[in-house]
Amino acid sequence: MADERFAYLLGQAAMDVWGDMPRDVQEALFETAMKGHASEREALARLLHDRHPRTAHPAKPV
Repeated sequence: MADERFAYLLGQAAMDVWGDMPRDVQEALFETAMKGHASEREALARLLHDRHPRTAHPAKPV
């Protein structure tokens, strides 16, 4: 299906430029991707941080 192919291509592009995205965009994309996939959150986070170490942001202020 074309939808699946485009989703795959868009996902690959997002992973390629992840470190260049603003933090709020990263968080929104990550949270949207993980809806219904809670068991995979840590694995995706680790993959993204391994590929783009500069995305290791400080904790948000409380």
